[in-house]
Amino acid sequence: MANGKFMLTAIAIAAGTIAGTAHAQVTTEQLQQALAQAQQAAERAQAAAAAAQAALAQVQAQAAAQARAAAQATVSETETAGQGRTFGSGANLVTVYGLLDVTLSNVNHVNAAGDSRTSYHNAPWLSGSRWGITGSHALGAGGLKAIFRLESEFVTNTGEEDAAGILFGRDAWAGFESDALGKLSFGRQNALGRDFAAGYLDPYGSAKASTNEGGGTNTNNFKQMIFYAGSATGTRYDRGLVWKKDFNNGLVAGLGYQFGGVAGSFATGSTKSAALAYNGGQFNVAGFVNSANVAGLTHNSSSIGGNYTFGMVRANAGYFHYTADQGVGGAAGRRTDNAWTLSTNIAPAGSKIDYQLGYQVMSANHAGITGSGASANVLNAYADTSAVAATATGKRKTFYVSSIYHFDRQTEVYVAADHLTMTDGYRQKSAAGFLNQNEVGIGLRFRF
Repeated sequence: MANGKFMLTAIAIAAGTIAGTAHAQVTTEQLQQALAQAQQAAERAQAAAAAAQAALAQVQAQAAAQARAAAQATVSETETAGQGRTFGSGANLVTVYGLLDVTLSNVNHVNAAGDSRTSYHNAPWLSGSRWGITGSHALGAGGLKAIFRLESEFVTNTGEEDAAGILFGRDAWAGFESDALGKLSFGRQNALGRDFAAGYLDPYGSAKASTNEGGGTNTNNFKQMIFYAGSATGTRYDRGLVWKKDFNNGLVAGLGYQFGGVAGSFATGSTKSAALAYNGGQFNVAGFVNSANVAGLTHNSSSIGGNYTFGMVRANAGYFHYTADQGVGGAAGRRTDNAWTLSTNIAPAGSKIDYQLGYQVMSANHAGITGSGASANVLNAYADTSAVAATATGKRKTFYVSSIYHFDRQTEVYVAADHLTMTDGYRQKSAAGFLNQNEVGIGLRFRF
C-alpha cells in the first residue's frame, strides 16, 4: 500500500514536469527525464518501505527478547544464580544454572604453632559454588504459577558435596507465585532474615530487597555476622514455609516459619520470622525479627539496616541484636550480643573494576563456649546452647577489602584480604587460639 502511494506521487511529479512545458513541444528527451525522475522516486519509496519493515522487525525482536528475559528472570533469580539456560516456553519454563568460585589464599595462625597455609581456600571467598534447577508452570487464573528450586553446593577444591550426603543442601522447595499472592514456598530455603539483610550485611548483596533468595555467605572471617540472621537449623530453614511479597510501591514484606518436626513438641526446633523493607531508589532500608526454639531454649534476634547510593559509591550500615538462653533449662544464663557493620562498594562509571571496603564488630556478652583453653571457642548464634557450662565475654572485629574485575556478567577475577582481631575471652576455632588472623586471596568466579 505504501509503495502504491509513493508511485502515484512519483507519477504526479512527472506529470507536473511535463505540464510545465505546456507552451513548448514535449521532446523525447524531456519525456525520458520525467520518466527517470519517476523511477528514482519509486526506488526511494521502496527503500523507505524496506527500512520501515526492518525497523519494525527489530522492534518486534527486541520486545520478544525482553519478554523472554522477564519470564526467565522471574524463575531463575539471575541476581544470585547467574544467567542460566532456559528450556521450554509459554506456560512451562525450566532453567539450569550454576556458579563456580575458586580462591587461592594464604592464611596465618591455622594451628597451635601459628603456621600459615597457602592453598585453595577451605571455601570460596565470595560465593559457595553451586548448580541448580529452577522452573515455573503457569496455572492460568490471575497469573498464578507453580514454582520450584533445587540447588546443590559443592567444593571446587575437591569436587565433594559441601555437606556430605546432602545433594540439595542449598535449596529444595516448591510453591506458588503471582502478583496478587506474592511468593509462597515450602521446603529447604534461606532463612528469611538472611534474605532481607542482604542490602546491608556486606557490599556484595543486592541494594534492594526482593522476593528472591540472596544474602551473604559464611565462608570467611568477615562473613560470620550472617549467623544472627539464622534459624534453628543455621542460616537456612529445614521444613520451611516462607511468604514474600513485593507490593510494587517500594514495600517488600515477608513471613517465615520453620516446623520443628519433633514428636511430642510442636515448638522445639521451630523458627518464627517477620521482615519488612522499603526500596526508595537511592536509599533502601530493611529489617527483621526472629524467634527460634533450639533444643528447648529460646533464641531471639532482630536487625535493621540499609544503604545509600551517591554517584559511584554505595554505603551500607546495619545493626544486629541477639539473645539466647543457655545451659540445661537455661541454668547458664542469657547471652546478649550487639553487632554492627559498615561497608561500601565503589563502582566508577565506565570501569570494569569495582572496590569493596568494610568493617564489623560482634560484641558478645556471657556467650556460651565449647571446650577449654585454646579450644574454648564462642558458639555461633542459633547454635545449640543446651550443653553450655561456661561463658565468655569479648569482641570480634574484622576489617576487609577487595577489588573485582568484571570481564562481563558471567566472569570475574578478584583480590581480597581481611584482618580479624578478638578481645578478652572471645575465641574463634579457625584462629587456633590466637587473638588475630589474616587472610589474603585471589580468585575466579564464573556463572553459567
